[in-house]
Amino acid sequence: MPLTPPLPRSDRDGPRRRTVLTGAVTGAVSAALLTGCSAGSASGDGAAERARTAAAPRLLAAARAGSERLLARYDAVITTHPELAGRLAPLREQVATHRDAFTSGPAEEVPPNAAPPAPAPQSTPHAAADADDAVRGLADAERELAARRGKDLLEAPGELARLLASAAAAGAAHAYLLTEGKK
Repeated sequence: MPLTPPLPRSDRDGPRRRTVLTGAVTGAVSAALLTGCSAGSASGDGAAERARTAAAPRLLAAARAGSERLLARYDAVITTHPELAGRLAPLREQVATHRDAFTSGPAEEVPPNAAPPAPAPQSTPHAAADADDAVRGLADAERELAARRGKDLLEAPGELARLLASAAAAGAAHAYLLTEGKK
């Protein structure tokens, strides 16, 4: 007779989707962050660092615009589906915090004479009539923005790369919460 009861058996073999998703997001963001923060520094190449610094205003403007578009999508969904406001409010608040961080930006990495490019004209987003479709649309937008930020951080100087990585990781978590993490 065994001393311990047998562990409950799962219907599935292998790792759970949450474990795989978390590992993939963490690994991708970590690898990109390490690459973005260390590229050029090992070789002592000042040209690479100057290129990153020169790219900072463009990357900040793109990150800010991405957060503003995402905020507008959250607002459209909340306006169309007020019953989702409680569920979406904390995620929307984090997106607003990211927008504010990209508005102020890491000032020490932006050259004083560099002006950010003018923002592109934006259209007002519309939310799907079905609440589930609207939430899936938000999740897709979060995933797309997280992926774009993951790519952008490879061009960014250190502090901005860390900020982009943090926002990308949060966006991936938001996408998970919007789809898989339903209550």
